[in-house]
Amino acid sequence: MATNTNKQLPSSLMADLHSTLLNKTKPDCKSASTADPNPEKETSSETFGTEKKRPIVLVTNGEGIHSPGLGFLVEALVRVGICDVHVCAPESDKCFSSHSITAHETLVATSEEEFTGATAFSISGSPVDCVSLVLSGAIFSSHKPDLVISGIERGLNCGNLIFYSGAVAAAREALLYGVPSLSISFDWKNGESQESDLKVAADHCMPLIYAVIRDIEKGVFPKDYALNIGIPSSPSTNKGFKVTKQSQQRCQKTWQVVPSSRHSSGAHQFMPTHQRIGIQLAQLSQAASAAGAARRVAAQRKDIEVVESVAAPGKPETKEVVKRLFRLELLQKEHTNSDEGVDLKALENGYICVTPLHLQWHYEPKIHDLFSNWLSSAVNGEKYYS
Repeated sequence: MATNTNKQLPSSLMADLHSTLLNKTKPDCKSASTADPNPEKETSSETFGTEKKRPIVLVTNGEGIHSPGLGFLVEALVRVGICDVHVCAPESDKCFSSHSITAHETLVATSEEEFTGATAFSISGSPVDCVSLVLSGAIFSSHKPDLVISGIERGLNCGNLIFYSGAVAAAREALLYGVPSLSISFDWKNGESQESDLKVAADHCMPLIYAVIRDIEKGVFPKDYALNIGIPSSPSTNKGFKVTKQSQQRCQKTWQVVPSSRHSSGAHQFMPTHQRIGIQLAQLSQAASAAGAARRVAAQRKDIEVVESVAAPGKPETKEVVKRLFRLELLQKEHTNSDEGVDLKALENGYICVTPLHLQWHYEPKIHDLFSNWLSSAVNGEKYYS
């Protein structure tokens, strides 16, 4: 998914966003806390049950239900008291799960008691699973949420990182159901940032969240767009909100070799959960039956490879499979784009960036003509078969 540039966004959308954000350049959470907690205006969103009293906000994230950013966001929403808060988030870290879903497997929803003033469940799936499950009406007995907020993530989901982000994907899933959404990330600096910064970040998001809820209730919030919000590393000294476009900054991917000694010593932490469970079941089966598959694990070329002998039950070993272990590290490159209108530049300058994201890819008309000519030439040109 790609975001529109400013010139591609509808002028009415840009005007609405600029108007809202200009009025909120100096965040003040008191404005939200003094709002009428029981708005009488009935919303137009789809419902699952009876008439609703207050707007419902669903909070999810990519880092997992026990992450501090999600906790501070829920705490702030409950404190200002303008909505009912539901929480549904992954039981473990899924921050780079992108728009993955869990199919042909059973998901487990577990009630959580750590969120005062909110109803919460953890899910043994992805952030997209969480949003989809709630919006299907299967997990909460109340109405369909009026707004979905995904975050607050430690580490920016700006630039091309939005393609990998589970938090941004959760916001995108809400759009697929026709529900407005926000994704929020914080410019976390290892060795510098503290958890208390996330609390400050949550507080400074409240004016914008309040404005979004207010306009959803009025039926004037721009449809078909999610807002991707980035908060600078010094949230208490931010310069206010700024509407931006997505930069094309790429992250550097580095694949590290995992020494086999770490693997063979029980470090299954590098494996997905279903693989760890599979290993445990294989070990139980092996212990329970002498006729089970005999597996021999040995370190060959210690720092790189693990060799396993694989054989059918009751038969001698027939082949060896070499496995090499790797771990991905993502490094954010220094921002080099001089365009003042992109998200990362705004963050660098101390602003809270607000980037509208759309479900559809957009391209210039000339690109359509270019590829039409290319396709005609490519298909009708040389023949590669008789």
